[in-house]
Amino acid sequence: MVTITNLVYLIAAVLFILGLKNLGSPKTARRGNLMALLGMLLAIVITLFDRNILDFTYIIAGLIIGTAIGAYAAKTVEMTQMPQMVALFNGFGGLASALVGMAEYVHHGGAHFTLDVSITLVLSLLIGTVTFTGSVIAYAKLQGIMRGAPIVFKGQTAFNALVLVGVVVLGGFFTADTSQMNLLLIILFLSAILGVTSVIPIGGADMPVVISLLNSYSGLAAAMTGFVLSNNVLIVAGALVGASGIILTNIMCKAMNRSLTNVLFAAVGTDGGGGSSGDKKKVTQYTAEDAAMVFDSAQSVIIVPGYGLAVAQAQHVLHELATLLMERNVDVRYAIHPVAGRMPGHMN
Repeated sequence: MVTITNLVYLIAAVLFILGLKNLGSPKTARRGNLMALLGMLLAIVITLFDRNILDFTYIIAGLIIGTAIGAYAAKTVEMTQMPQMVALFNGFGGLASALVGMAEYVHHGGAHFTLDVSITLVLSLLIGTVTFTGSVIAYAKLQGIMRGAPIVFKGQTAFNALVLVGVVVLGGFFTADTSQMNLLLIILFLSAILGVTSVIPIGGADMPVVISLLNSYSGLAAAMTGFVLSNNVLIVAGALVGASGIILTNIMCKAMNRSLTNVLFAAVGTDGGGGSSGDKKKVTQYTAEDAAMVFDSAQSVIIVPGYGLAVAQAQHVLHELATLLMERNVDVRYAIHPVAGRMPGHMN
């Protein structure tokens, strides 16, 4: 059974990698999503058959509740609210990793925890809890529950550093004596605080970058939990999510002409915009008649879909306009900003 399990895990890992590769192009993104979904389904099913599960009651209950919530969200959440939904997904992923790691410790009482497993458990709790509380703050800022402007207080960076040092010190004490569950509870509490204080000084306009980074954190938390459980497919999946999240975060920062350090620590993001303000330009307003004259003589048109187009749900009119232009042999292309840009299909 172990051989079959490892073989299925290997197939699932390959599907994850192929899925990620296909997500790199809009033409193959749907196929990539299905590949990743199939890989996760295989991993879940073989894990349920492999483990010595005495009672499926809680597992079935969790599957039903989770499926119901996911289906409801998929049907009701507007595309313009996708950043908030992704933020919550990241948060729940981090929370799940932390809870599973904690459950594994409680189940075994820490008796069999070697040094490397103890370290990865502490990292799982730290990263998972920071991801959860940070994602909740990101969601609240995007949803308007909290004000989007940066929330700062004197000595905030020093405070965060002190909390992180506290977690590291307590983690060191725990690895020396894994029977001290109280240390893990304190680590959870400090990690929760760190997640909040790390995200509140970041403005609403920079939240896409933060969500991408938190997505990376959720993957790293899953990978750490995979080491705790000795689960190879969880390690691979978590590492893929962590790496892709970091790459995406870097791309987004470059697109904003900002560094990640600037986004996280400069507290310059506001609701109005994410980048630094340059020289003010004169705004030229066009009427519908002016636009018609421009299109009438245009040979090449580049369309830049943004937030306004998404809110107006103007994707159908945009498609009709693009079709009319192409019928007149006009070269029509789309320019999609890596951070704020939206593909026309995303607004349907």
